[in-house]
Amino acid sequence: MIKTVSLPIFSNGQPTTPPPTGWPLLRLGFRPFYLGGALVAALMVPLWLLLFLGKLTFTPAVSPLLWHAHEMLFGFATAVVVGFLMTAGKNWTGLDTPRGPLLGALVLLWLAARLASLFGSALVYAVLDVALLPLVALIFASLLWRAKNVRNMPLALVLLLLATANGLFHLAALGVLDINPMTTLYAALALITVIETVIAGRVVPMFTKNVTPGLTLMTSDWRERVTLALTVLGLAMWVLLPANAVSAVVLALAGVAQALRLWSWRPGVTMNRPILWILHLSYAWIALALVLLALAQMGWLPASAGVHALGLGATGGLIIGMVTRTARGHTGRPIIASKPEVAMYVLVMLATMCRVLASSLLIQHYSLLLMLATTAWSLAFALYLWVFTPWLMATRLDGKDG
Repeated sequence: MIKTVSLPIFSNGQPTTPPPTGWPLLRLGFRPFYLGGALVAALMVPLWLLLFLGKLTFTPAVSPLLWHAHEMLFGFATAVVVGFLMTAGKNWTGLDTPRGPLLGALVLLWLAARLASLFGSALVYAVLDVALLPLVALIFASLLWRAKNVRNMPLALVLLLLATANGLFHLAALGVLDINPMTTLYAALALITVIETVIAGRVVPMFTKNVTPGLTLMTSDWRERVTLALTVLGLAMWVLLPANAVSAVVLALAGVAQALRLWSWRPGVTMNRPILWILHLSYAWIALALVLLALAQMGWLPASAGVHALGLGATGGLIIGMVTRTARGHTGRPIIASKPEVAMYVLVMLATMCRVLASSLLIQHYSLLLMLATTAWSLAFALYLWVFTPWLMATRLDGKDG
C-alpha cells in the first residue's frame, strides 16, 4: 500500500491538514462494510429464491431457510451495523477506529464467512462466522472505555449479545445444542431492532430539526424510557416464551409506544425530503411489526408477517436510508437524495409490502409476491452498488481523510 509522507504541509506559513493516506476503501469502516452488505443483499436473496423455487440444486452449509435468514442478519444487517459503528465511534470518541490493514482483516474475515456459507462445511462456516462480532465488540468497547464514553457502552453489550446469538445458532445448526436454530435468529433480529430503536431515536429527530427551521419537537425522557423498555420486554417475550396473550399485550403496547414516538418527530414535515422520509417511514415499520407479532401471538397471523416487517421494512429501510445519507456525508457530498436513491427507497418499501402481504393477507399469491419482493429488493441494492461503489472507492471530494 502506498502512503504519502506524513509531514505537516504549509501554505503561506500556516500548517494545514496532512493529506489522507492509504487506499480510500480502507480509510473508515463504512466504506467496505456498506459495499459488502449491499452486495449480500443484492445477490443472496435471489439465490435463496432460486433454491426455494427448486431452480437450483445447490446446497449451502446449512439448510436453505436457515442460511437465508442467517445471512440477511449476519451477512447483511450486521455488516452495515459494524460499518456504522466503526465510523460513528470515531465521532463519538475522537479516537481512531480500525483502518488500513486492520480494517481489511476484519472485512476479509466477514467475506470468508460469507463464502464458507456457500461453499464450505457447516463447521468451517461456524468457525469463521463467529469470530467477527466478538472482535468488533472488543474494539468498540475499548474505544468507548478509553474515551470514558459511558453513554454508548450498552451498544457494545448488544454487540456481544449478537455474537452470543450467532454462536448459539451455529451450535444448534451443528447439532451440539438441542434448541431451534430459528429461535436464535429471532433473538438476533430482536437485538438489531433494539439497536435501530436507540440509534434512530438519536439521529432521526436531529436530522429532521436540522433541515426544518423553527421546528420544535416535544421530547420526553419518560416516553423514551417506556418505549425502549416495552420494546425490549415484548421482543424478549416473543423470542423466549411460547405464544401467549400477555406477550401479545406487551408487544401491542410497544407498537403503540413506538408509533407515538415516531409521531412526536413530526414525520409530516419530511414529505419533500426523501432522504428523511425514508427514515421516518422505515421506523414506522417497527411499530407495525410489533403489532403484527402481537396478532401472531394470538394465532391470528403467521409470525412471518411481523418478522419480515422488521427484517425488510424496518431494518432494510433504515439501512438503505442510512447507508445513502452517511455515505454522502462521509464522502463530502451534499445530503440530498438523487433520483436513483429515491428509486432505492421506493423499491425497498415495495419489497416490504409484497413480502408482508405474501405472509398475511394474500397468501394465495405467495410465489408471485415473493418474486416481486425479491426483484424490488435486489434492484434497490444493485442500484446502491452502481451509484456508491465509485464514491466509496475514491477519496472524499473535499480532500479530507476518512
